[in-house]
Amino acid sequence: MQKAAYIFTLFLLTFSLAIAQNFQNKTVFEIKGSVKGKENMEPISGVEVSTSSGNYTVTDGLGEFRIKASVGDELVIRGAELETVYYRIKSDEDVTILVEGYQSNASSSKLNKNAISHQTYLDSANFYKKNDIGKSIDFITQSISSLGKRANKKQLAEALTMLGEVYQYHKQYDLAISNYKDALDAQKTIKTTLLLGNVYLLNQEYTNAESIFLPLENVKGMVPFQRVQLYEGLGDSYKNLGEINKAVTFYNEGLTIAKKNQIEPKVVDLNSKIADAYASANRKVEAEGYYNQSLDLAKKEAPQRSVREKEKVADFYNSTNQYSNEIELRKENLQELQLLSAPVAKMDGIGISPDSITTQRINYKIANAYISQNQFDEAIPFLQKSIVEADRDDDLIVQKDATRKLSEVYKQKGDFTKALETYQEYAAVVDTLYVRKEQEISRAARFNNEIALRQSRIDGLEQERELSQSKYDLALTSQQLTQERYKRQNWIIYSLILGLILLGLSTFFFYRSNNQQKLANNLLALKSLRSQMNPHFIFNALNSVNNYISKSDERSANRYLSDFSTLMRSVLENSEEDFILLSKELELLELYVKLEHSRFPDKFDYEINLDDHIDVDAFQIPPMLLQPYIENAIWHGLRYKEEKGFLSINLNQKSDEIIEIAIADNGIGRKKSAELKTSNQKKQKSKGMGNIKKRIAILNDMYKDKVDVFITNLNDEEGTKVILTLKKD
Repeated sequence: MQKAAYIFTLFLLTFSLAIAQNFQNKTVFEIKGSVKGKENMEPISGVEVSTSSGNYTVTDGLGEFRIKASVGDELVIRGAELETVYYRIKSDEDVTILVEGYQSNASSSKLNKNAISHQTYLDSANFYKKNDIGKSIDFITQSISSLGKRANKKQLAEALTMLGEVYQYHKQYDLAISNYKDALDAQKTIKTTLLLGNVYLLNQEYTNAESIFLPLENVKGMVPFQRVQLYEGLGDSYKNLGEINKAVTFYNEGLTIAKKNQIEPKVVDLNSKIADAYASANRKVEAEGYYNQSLDLAKKEAPQRSVREKEKVADFYNSTNQYSNEIELRKENLQELQLLSAPVAKMDGIGISPDSITTQRINYKIANAYISQNQFDEAIPFLQKSIVEADRDDDLIVQKDATRKLSEVYKQKGDFTKALETYQEYAAVVDTLYVRKEQEISRAARFNNEIALRQSRIDGLEQERELSQSKYDLALTSQQLTQERYKRQNWIIYSLILGLILLGLSTFFFYRSNNQQKLANNLLALKSLRSQMNPHFIFNALNSVNNYISKSDERSANRYLSDFSTLMRSVLENSEEDFILLSKELELLELYVKLEHSRFPDKFDYEINLDDHIDVDAFQIPPMLLQPYIENAIWHGLRYKEEKGFLSINLNQKSDEIIEIAIADNGIGRKKSAELKTSNQKKQKSKGMGNIKKRIAILNDMYKDKVDVFITNLNDEEGTKVILTLKKD
């Protein structure tokens, strides 16, 4: 029984796979057709034609169209002035769609001829759109001119929409936005609204794009392809606004419609964009899952689409340091790209545009992946191929980057001769690129001037059409132009204000960053300075221990060494602190003075006096701040005194917030101490005192004059007194 069930399940699975395979391999062909009025057989132009598989087009001036479809697909014909018609495709033969009740807008044969002429001009403009922007705009100008001074709103909107598409293709986004808005003012259509939203996305005006797309959610009668475009546009808007969850939600809405209507290219695009959204949110697991789906789906599309998707996934692998997967995928792309007749990109004025997918770019990226793994020998052949191919295709940008990278690799390998030769080649390419850039800037300036002249001609036609209206319309137009001028003036003023605000913000952030860097430097300097202790004391202390050992005074040596280790441990424990309790500092100082007194018992006595009212735990002091002054008093004052000297350390509370610490010795004084220094000692500054001055300067800079030090003679020329004032906060 179980065996039979297993066989039946296997049969169902095989049958399902066969049906799916057959479904995926449906033959796609191009249908030629026309749309006409049933009563008068008049061609209908500008009608939207879509298929259930997601393809979309519009009829030309003769009412004709071409669209890709398969047997069984359904043609959907929609227009503002006619009822929606559905037609099932049964073969690859030409079709004629007849629409009932269509009435031409033309009231005479002359007007009808003008309308056909208008559409013919638009068809010609569309033909030249990609290759010759000048001709394309000229045909649109003739189209608008053919409509006359009282142009039909629908036809005027079509011409302005076509003009917007031309500007959009050539990345003149501001002009495209302006013409799309004018077209929507003449007649609102879903197509133009979607185009306006998309050009806002291209111009990085994501909030404006969102405001254009959102109202379309409630619009009925949209074809599935347009609905997918809408949700894709909303997803793009929210992704760029940083609202990833919203973006993914709308992408999934579009993906559901695309799957339902078998719009396969959009299924690939939306899977890829969901992956992009997750990747931008650093959700790598989800991103990788959707990238894998988009890869599998793209393989069933055109080779160019597969290549683009593989490059995107390879870039994702690079960003996540999956270099082996990246290299494998790019090598597959190299093989596929070599089978294509041209790079998956278009050319610009300098050569191949920066978003091109070419063999030289892929070789360069493979080399970078190897370099990231320090596999320089594997990277060199790919860099060399990239340079040769870039030189062949006049791709100066990749040639420059690959040559510079190759020079760096040779340098890393220690082959400085080749590194220098390659760097000289890089410099030559940079010079060539610079010259080419200057030429491109000059061409761009001429191009913009030509565009401005043609746009001015179209604006002139619009003004002429408006001037043909009544006096009221003329006055209204004049008022609108004045308002527009004021808007531009206000825009300039606001731009200047915005520039000043940005300058102010930049200054503020620079000042804040500078202060933060200064604080970090101060902290680092303090850490370095407080970790240092006079090496003379350490070395002399060890000599004292050695002296005790040589005298066989083991007990004194042990005691001294124990006290010394306790002192050093305290110094190390406090080395990471900016401030410690005053009580801890006094314990450390008492231990230090005790050790010095053990070394020089016949040179000085000492005492440490605390005011009875002082709460030593209420004050904090930088560690080892007082030690250098006490060390100076012993080593440079008391040690050279013939009779036994005296060292006193007194702490007095001046107020609730201020405490005074006085360190006094009756030694030989600063003047005689300086005279006794050797010539070598005179050349070298006291490291301990130098450090303490730096620490006090940094602390006062950071904590607003927390510490104040005053040094004077105890008597006329003998003895020294150091008064240190410490604030509580």
